[in-house]
Amino acid sequence: MKPDEAAEAMSQQREDDIFKRRAAVLIAFFAMLLAITGLGSNNAMKEALNQNIEASNAFNFFQAKNIRQTNLIVSADEFELGWLRDPSISLSVRQKLEEKLADYRKTIVRYETEPETGEGKRELLAKARDHAAKRDHALKQDPYFDYAEVLLQITIVLISVSIVADQRWLTLVGAGTGLLGGLLTLNGFLLLVDLPGFG
Repeated sequence: MKPDEAAEAMSQQREDDIFKRRAAVLIAFFAMLLAITGLGSNNAMKEALNQNIEASNAFNFFQAKNIRQTNLIVSADEFELGWLRDPSISLSVRQKLEEKLADYRKTIVRYETEPETGEGKRELLAKARDHAAKRDHALKQDPYFDYAEVLLQITIVLISVSIVADQRWLTLVGAGTGLLGGLLTLNGFLLLVDLPGFG
């Protein structure tokens, strides 16, 4: 081997080593981004499930209060329209019925709103809607994370193949898909852009 051929081979070897190191750093970076994306996806799904349960609980509690309130309204109307107008009822019985009717009316009003406990129908409905909105937000985040994970996995494969096959152009393609995956991850966390077909 001639000296200039040896120098050229050593120069080529150095370039290959630099390329492989840079590709390895890219792989490590995109693997880290993939881990962050996976965490974001898992957290979004957990949040969606938890908020769905909380919304369901609040809606169910609202329904139970509504049923109880309706039963009390029917009972109060029965007292008022039927028994209190009956002339055969004694004064003492009538007073007890009127006291019971007043209790029913108080409870009916209390079931409508209870700001101090947060368990009135108005407060329960507001809680349910708040939980439903948080659930919907988390469900909107998840598709961005899912697609980002796929793109980042493809990125890691492409860059790995570029090292083995010594095809540097694959590194550029991989970096492009990785950049797109990173943007989708960012959008999954922040929901800056509403892309069509993503939930």
